Amino acid sequence: MIPETGQFALILALLVALTQAVVPLMGAASRDPARMALARPAALAQFLLIAVAFGALMQCYIVSDFSVLNVVENSHTDKPLLYKISGVWGNHEGSMLLWVLILSLYGAAVALFGGNLPEALKARVLSVQAMISVGFLLFILLTSNPFVRVDPAPMNGQGLNPLLQDPGLAFHPPFLYLGYVGFSMAFSFAIAALIEGRVDAAWARWVRPWTLAAWCALTLGIAMGSWWAYYTLGWGGWWYWDPVENASFMPWLAGTALLHSAIVVEKRDALKGWTILLAILTFSLSLLGTFLVRSGILTSVHSFASDPARGVFVLCLLGLVTGGSLVLFALRAGKMAGGGLFAPISREGALLINNVLLSTAAGTVLLGTLYPLIADALDLGKLSVGPPFFNAVFLPLMIPMVLLMALGPFLSWKRGDLPGVLARLKFVFALAIVAAIAAWMIAGGTAGPLWAAGGIALSAWLILASLLEWTERVRLKAGFWRRVRNTPRAAHGMTLAHLGLGIVIAGITGSTAWKTEHIQVMQIGQTIDVAGYQVTLDGIEDNVPGPNYTALRAQFTARKDGRVIVMHPEKRSYRNPPRPVTDAAIHTNFLGDLYVVIGEPNAGGGYVTRLYYNAMAPWIFMGAVVMVLGGLVSLSDRRFRIGAPKRAAAAAAVKA
Repeated sequence: MIPETGQFALILALLVALTQAVVPLMGAASRDPARMALARPAALAQFLLIAVAFGALMQCYIVSDFSVLNVVENSHTDKPLLYKISGVWGNHEGSMLLWVLILSLYGAAVALFGGNLPEALKARVLSVQAMISVGFLLFILLTSNPFVRVDPAPMNGQGLNPLLQDPGLAFHPPFLYLGYVGFSMAFSFAIAALIEGRVDAAWARWVRPWTLAAWCALTLGIAMGSWWAYYTLGWGGWWYWDPVENASFMPWLAGTALLHSAIVVEKRDALKGWTILLAILTFSLSLLGTFLVRSGILTSVHSFASDPARGVFVLCLLGLVTGGSLVLFALRAGKMAGGGLFAPISREGALLINNVLLSTAAGTVLLGTLYPLIADALDLGKLSVGPPFFNAVFLPLMIPMVLLMALGPFLSWKRGDLPGVLARLKFVFALAIVAAIAAWMIAGGTAGPLWAAGGIALSAWLILASLLEWTERVRLKAGFWRRVRNTPRAAHGMTLAHLGLGIVIAGITGSTAWKTEHIQVMQIGQTIDVAGYQVTLDGIEDNVPGPNYTALRAQFTARKDGRVIVMHPEKRSYRNPPRPVTDAAIHTNFLGDLYVVIGEPNAGGGYVTRLYYNAMAPWIFMGAVVMVLGGLVSLSDRRFRIGAPKRAAAAAAVKA
């Protein structure tokens, strides 16, 4: 009965979502308080019903109910409990159920915590959110039902893809979806604003925390996915411009632009139409990522092989959401007031240029991702667009963006003093040059890594400028702690986020420029020198038992400066389904990673090994964590908890 309960809950959730999509919207149009008030209980009921369905599917996995086809195809009695639970979203049907659960969670959060929103705006926002739910609930019930029964039930299941049986992949999809789906709230606010024909500072204050929450989750989700690829796939890298990696990166770029654009709307009542457009495009890119993963048109370690009918359904949904919202934007955006004026040299100008660069970068990644698919569909031949293309076109866009990120916070609103700002940053510039020279000397003073010196200089420029701006804001003198406490948390969060990006840039530069790689066949007792480490293959132990696999486990000893480090990489062979998986051994000192992989045995009695030293690679993941921490600090700002100023809120309520 548990699967039937879950399916019945989904059907009821669809009916509730249909009601929520129609009735409050009609109430807002007719100014009927009773109809508008229906949005809140409907959003809560929808979330509870979908949570019941999700809990039912999870229970089927936990107890290994093999009368459910989804459990048969993605679970096995030998799986550890963590991977039985993560198996719920480690497949197409379950992951889509997680999608709608998070979608309804955001709607319920607005219903619970949106008490400071004008009733008409809240009704429209929740109605638009429910329309998205209707589309995805129909998608699940018509093409991707997770509760389909199988009769007779087999004795055991086929198991979960071994690549997904990893703690990183257990938590990566939920955070990624919290980001993907979170941008639906910005989209819903944008469509509601277009329907009302009004965007103001109060609207921006309401939309910013939801955008910020989604951005934090997506940043963490992307970082966790990159970390998983780094230590699980055994290739020594952390990003390959894989099409599905790009599918998550594009909405992150657009969402970052949206986050900064909303600041201009709130502070200066400018860039209204641009902000609305960014909200639409950011969520559209999230839907595009869903289409790429669910359609089966991509081959990727991340993608699910799917029935083409599912891809067509999501493509139609993408066309309806994106096309309909852009038509509404074209009809209504021109009627909005232009807002405050500003000089090109100003904080608004810097934010606008960064918005353009971020949007262009997202468009570039979109072009590189879709062009091979378009060429194939038009019979233009098979094309491959890989890292060389993306590095060549993406990085030049990021360099001026980072330079402006350091300058922007020093510029005044409306009109800035660029010579004065440059004078204040002269010591930062000098220290960045010193960092570049030091990096060039550490690299050996050769022409090859000269570009790496520039990357370190760029990182130092952003980090030091961010620290200078923060110290000028709080002033390191008497009363320092009082000023720290009185400074808006959003300002502290901005500093942390910019520091985090600077750390990421340093990590990317170091791990790319100074990576050491050795691939060879090693005999037992043989020693290889890797970036000053003496790495010896001590021995091999075969058929080491695991929970649902056996492993070939190697023991390596690495020696450097009198220290001895023992490392145990594995080559695992899973039983259900049968598949080999690499488990790299990584030793980090936070300045770099010694990375060891054991491969297949050689006919001569040796083993293929891959030994890497990834300089500064840990900085990439530490920097991402600092960025997320900055976002969370900003999210805790009291202004977001109390919403818009009472004066603005009251005015908005009267206009509604």
